[in-house]
Amino acid sequence: MAVICAAAGAQPAPELRVEVLAGDLEHPWALAFIGDGRMLVTERPGRLRLVQPDGALGPPIAGVPQVDAVGQGGLLDVAADSDFVRNRTIYFCYAEPGIAGNATALASARLSPDGQRLEQVTVLFRQRPRVRSSLHFGCRIVENTDGTLFLTLGERFFRMQEAQNLANHLGKVVRLRKDGSVPPDNPFVGTAGALPEIWSIGHRNMQGATLGPDGRLWTHEHGPQGGDEINLPEAGKNYGWPVITYGENYGGGKIGAGLTARPGMEQPLYQWTPSIAPSGMAFLRSARYGPGWQGNLFVGSLKFHLLLRLELRDGKVVREQRLLQQLDQRIRDVREGPDGLLYLLTDEDRGQLIRLQPGR
Repeated sequence: MAVICAAAGAQPAPELRVEVLAGDLEHPWALAFIGDGRMLVTERPGRLRLVQPDGALGPPIAGVPQVDAVGQGGLLDVAADSDFVRNRTIYFCYAEPGIAGNATALASARLSPDGQRLEQVTVLFRQRPRVRSSLHFGCRIVENTDGTLFLTLGERFFRMQEAQNLANHLGKVVRLRKDGSVPPDNPFVGTAGALPEIWSIGHRNMQGATLGPDGRLWTHEHGPQGGDEINLPEAGKNYGWPVITYGENYGGGKIGAGLTARPGMEQPLYQWTPSIAPSGMAFLRSARYGPGWQGNLFVGSLKFHLLLRLELRDGKVVREQRLLQQLDQRIRDVREGPDGLLYLLTDEDRGQLIRLQPGR
C-alpha cells in the first residue's frame, strides 16, 4: 500500500494511502456499487466483472451484448438502479456495432442472484444516426432524483456540426424513463423536427457526469486541444459546441469563427486550457478525509495521469488541487463509495481498481 502526500492547498491536505483492490483489468472504464461492499467493473473490450469486498475479481459475467471495441468504443459506463437491493437492475452503455456504423446504446439488465450472468437484457435507447467512427461515444449514465435516466452522448468527432441539430442525438444529453420511454416533460417534446429524448445540446464528448449536492446534473466534456468544460446541463439549453469553444483545432488554428461566446449559448462553469482530458466525476459528500474536502468535486485526468480536487463556493470553482501525480496512471473513473471513500479506475492495459484511504 503506497503512501502519497497530497500537494499543499488552502485546505489542510490529508495524507492519502493508495490501496490497490484489484489489478490486471484491461482498460477498465466504470465502477458501480451494488451493496455489501461488492462492485461491478466494466472493461472496455466487453467484459463486466464482479469485485468482492476484498478485491477478489470474478470471471466475466455472461450475457453482455456484443460491443464494438474499437478506438474509444467498447463496454463503457455501468450504473446500479437506486433500488438494486430489491430489483437487481443495472444499466450499462456501450458502443453497439451495426452495418451502417456504430452508436452509443443504453441497456438494462437483471444481475442473477449468483452474480454470474445478466438476465432480461433490454436495449432501452440507441443513438441516431449510426456513424462510422471509433471516437466520441460519451456514455455516462446518471439516475436523476425523479427516477429518470440521463445519458451523455458524444458527437462522434467527424460530425461535430450535428451537435447543434435537434434532429439527431449527436452531442446531446438525453433523458429517458427506466423503460426507455420519453418523459412527457422533456424540453423538446412536441417540437417539430426535434428528437424527444433530447435534454440539452451543443456538447462535444462527455465522459464525466454526476448529480451534485444540489440535485442538479453536472457533466464535463473533452475540448479540442483546450477548452475542456464543466457544465450543468439544463432542460433545452445549448452549450455551444462547435460554435463557441475555448479550444482550437488539433495542430492549431481557430474552430469556426473562433468565438468563445454567443447569445443563446451557455458558458461553461469551468474550463481547462490546456486540456486535461477529463474522465470520471464525483462529489465527496463524506468527511472521511477531513472537513476541508467535504463537498469538493473530484475529476480524473487521462492526459496528465492525476486526480483533480475542485473546491466550490457559491456554485463556482474557486480552487484546484492536483493529486496522485506519483501514481502516473490514466484515471478513467472516480466514485464515492458507500463507505465515504474515493474509488478510482486506471485506464491501462493492466488497469487497477484503487481505494484512497485517509492517512493517519
